[in-house]
Amino acid sequence: MATDCEAWLNANPLDADDLSDSFLSGEEENGIITKNIKNEINGNWISAPNSIHEARLKAKAKRRLRKTSSRDSGRGDSFSENGDPSRGTNGTVPPTSPKSKLLDRKSRAGKGRGLPKKGGAGGKGVWGPPGEVYDLEEVDVKDPNYDEAQENCVYETVVPPLEEGAFEKTLTPIVQEYFEHGDTNEVAELLGELNLGSMSSGVPMLAVSLALEAKASHRELTSRLLTDLCGRVLSRSDVESSFDKLLRELPDLVLDTPGATQLVGQFIARAVKDQILSKSYLDGYKGRVDCVHARAALDRAAVLLKMGMGGLRIDNLWGTGGGQRPVTQLVREMTLLLKEYLLSGDNKEAERCLRELEVPHFHHEFVYEAIVMVLESKGEKTFKMVLQLLKFLWVSSIITVDQMRRGYERVYMDIAEINIDVPRAYFILEQFVDKSFSAGFICEKLRDLCPSRGRKRFVSEGDGGRFKLESY
Repeated sequence: MATDCEAWLNANPLDADDLSDSFLSGEEENGIITKNIKNEINGNWISAPNSIHEARLKAKAKRRLRKTSSRDSGRGDSFSENGDPSRGTNGTVPPTSPKSKLLDRKSRAGKGRGLPKKGGAGGKGVWGPPGEVYDLEEVDVKDPNYDEAQENCVYETVVPPLEEGAFEKTLTPIVQEYFEHGDTNEVAELLGELNLGSMSSGVPMLAVSLALEAKASHRELTSRLLTDLCGRVLSRSDVESSFDKLLRELPDLVLDTPGATQLVGQFIARAVKDQILSKSYLDGYKGRVDCVHARAALDRAAVLLKMGMGGLRIDNLWGTGGGQRPVTQLVREMTLLLKEYLLSGDNKEAERCLRELEVPHFHHEFVYEAIVMVLESKGEKTFKMVLQLLKFLWVSSIITVDQMRRGYERVYMDIAEINIDVPRAYFILEQFVDKSFSAGFICEKLRDLCPSRGRKRFVSEGDGGRFKLESY
């Protein structure tokens, strides 16, 4: 082998520097190459100095690739003998994946203009670029999964039926909220969203059971609710079965509400009058009732219906609640309440009647009428009884501080007109205000606001020009 190399070198004499594949030294780079001869480097024949430089760069790249081939085998780029990236059998450049580009999201093929992927519509939870509107997709008849029966399908939300255990828990807040706002349409919408199923007959029973323990105005609202729901959410058979259950459970209801027997009878009479119960409903129970409470309720309903035929307004059976009444009617009832109290002297009965009026915002009228009654009365009996009643209502928190103050201030404003009919009104008012302050249900500031009648001065001929003070 050595003899062959010596023979070849003798036949082709070349300098040792020309066979080196390393870079030029500093002296060689600064020198000027003037030879115009053909040289061979790594099997490539070159004829110009620039070509020598390019060949050495390619040789350096080959050496670098050989050094990293052991640790990056299968991942690095392969180069041909000319230094170009090698291509596969189909002419494509095999993808490279150096360590510095492992987490690079750009295309490894070196294509594109550097724009974001999918036009900015990529990413987690993104359905498309901003502003894109999706149209209805046309059904492909040639699709192997195509089903002709699915074209006319209508998809609806299915509400599971309400369970028996959750019935009372769900409907009780709805009825109690209705007692506050009184809107039957809202209740009908809420019940329409529920799948009541066979439990729809329990709605009237639950509403009446809650109304038995409520106020008279709430019972009136319950009667209106049953009338409005019948035909929309409930049927007549639901109402009838609901009252049947009420009559069967009446002995248990009487334990909680002693007057439940009479109240259920009034509900039945009102339902017959509103035509949500048939007129023959009462006839179906004749001679078939063994329960004493149920029989009393049916008798009460029958009596009210007969009185209705004689002119009694059953539609106003429960009365009009609270602020829905006219002001004149409220003033009349408060005056009757005070007159009845002066005859009986029962503070608790007066308190109960005032509560049943359900107008806590109008109690200042009660205070006003009570003080005016004291000013117009003769004797001290009315004075003491009214003072005792106001103190009792103050202690029991029926009349608030604001309502008490407004009632006294109204008397202060009208005392001048009252004094026309009652000459001693100023004197009686001052005494009553002092006693009220001593009892502790008015403040000192309200007492000091009490008006007093002015004093007149006049000169008498026999007084020698002296002023005489006299009060009326």
